[in-house]
Amino acid sequence: MSPKSKTTRLQAKIESGQSALIAEVHPPKSGDAAAVRAMAKEFVGRVHALGVSDNRDEVRMSALAAASLVAGEGVEPILHVTTRDRNRIALTSDGLGASALGIGNVLCTTGTHQTLGAFASARNVFDIDSVHLIQMYSHLADDGAWVGEKGFTGVGSFCVGGVAAPFADPLELQVSRLAKKVKAGARFLVTQPIFDLDRFGAWWQAVTQRGLHQQVAILAGVRVLTSADQANAYAQRRPLPMVPQAALQRLGQGTADAQRKAGIALACETIEKLKAVAGLRGFDISAQDDHAAVLAVMSAAGLKAD
Repeated sequence: MSPKSKTTRLQAKIESGQSALIAEVHPPKSGDAAAVRAMAKEFVGRVHALGVSDNRDEVRMSALAAASLVAGEGVEPILHVTTRDRNRIALTSDGLGASALGIGNVLCTTGTHQTLGAFASARNVFDIDSVHLIQMYSHLADDGAWVGEKGFTGVGSFCVGGVAAPFADPLELQVSRLAKKVKAGARFLVTQPIFDLDRFGAWWQAVTQRGLHQQVAILAGVRVLTSADQANAYAQRRPLPMVPQAALQRLGQGTADAQRKAGIALACETIEKLKAVAGLRGFDISAQDDHAAVLAVMSAAGLKAD
């Protein structure tokens, strides 16, 4: 391990066996550093770490730059990195840059296919997949074989995470892929946003039967849908995870303010049900460009970063 390595707050929470609370935010569609700083300040003391998304659906400020700004405001960031946009050379370079900036948490994702976002005409990369990225970042200091190097000096030991897909088929294949991520070095896994609790329950049964929840911290992803238009667009773009029709109908009632309140209430109800799931290790709360809704859900659901 590099002498530069240190345990992040998130890693310490995971290793203690306690539950972790993280939120996810999107960098702005601008180069406005002040906007990132203002947003980060609202999460000080509220989460164990703050995920910073990487061009999820639209072109945004660099996640690496935004994560550095978040850290500057006293909030521990989780840098999201997608394999859709970069080859292994660029991904390695970003890892070295994250280490230089003191960013110790990384979430490795494949990335939503570009045809589902605003940049449909862009070419994808997918040089390596998220399992290989987890492996690469877990051993960057002593194994740089992915880019023809023995290793890199001055690199900290990352707390590496990945994404779990409870709603993709076939279920058995997804659980096997989860096991590969654990073997590759993932310390935590965040599920896709959970709307279909029955399907999640079937997936969770398969996960626990293999004992994977005892090998890695699995956090439940909860997305706050704050309007009927947003909910319908989300459901149409992503047939999985499925948003139940009853939820869409509930979010379609009343004024814009009423829809937002309904979305917050729905997220809180989902959290309450998931609190009863033995073995889950916490929550990752997100909303599309509405971090105030994330904070509202955390407060109403009694989620605290103790």
